[in-house]
Amino acid sequence: MTKEMKRPTSHISGNSIKPALSKAVEFYTDNNRQAYECIHERDEYIDYLESKLSNARPQQPLPVVPECVAKWYEEKKNKLELAVYKINTLIDKKSFNDLTKIEKWFEGVENKPIETIFKMKDGYQVEKPQLFYLRDELTGQFLAKDNQFKNEDRYFFWTGADPLTHSIGTAWKLSFTQQEIDSMETGSYELVPVEDGE
Repeated sequence: MTKEMKRPTSHISGNSIKPALSKAVEFYTDNNRQAYECIHERDEYIDYLESKLSNARPQQPLPVVPECVAKWYEEKKNKLELAVYKINTLIDKKSFNDLTKIEKWFEGVENKPIETIFKMKDGYQVEKPQLFYLRDELTGQFLAKDNQFKNEDRYFFWTGADPLTHSIGTAWKLSFTQQEIDSMETGSYELVPVEDGE
């Protein structure tokens, strides 16, 4: 059952509330008691209006951004307007192939970058990219990248435990994002989605 609320009115005849509140010497006088009741009634009414307002307005979902955008935002959030201006100025001076990940994100139209960046002040979520294993269609073996070589990409067939059922260490990379797969010359591999928690 909801309580019917009405706009509060002043209970103090002929006097305003402010003088009654400023004279805190005699708290239990009639004027002060009436002022307290009036303030209490006003506060209840404000709470009522706020609850109605929050129920009437649907909550906006938090923006979902790539990890590079979240990292950039955290570094620049104290001087956000200047950072947005600088990155847009840099984008205008470069060709698309020379842009960094964050600059390419700002260049995109569909994600409304500037609007999204300023909405991030109220909170955001970092998008988790879908990862895939690449299983050779003929042999059933998985493609792996050796992480020990930092300056070059060395790939080989994984002959160890099945990555779908066993944990794999950090020396080898067996799961790849779609963007990484698109940049490789993979041949005929089956994309096996990595389940959450792996």
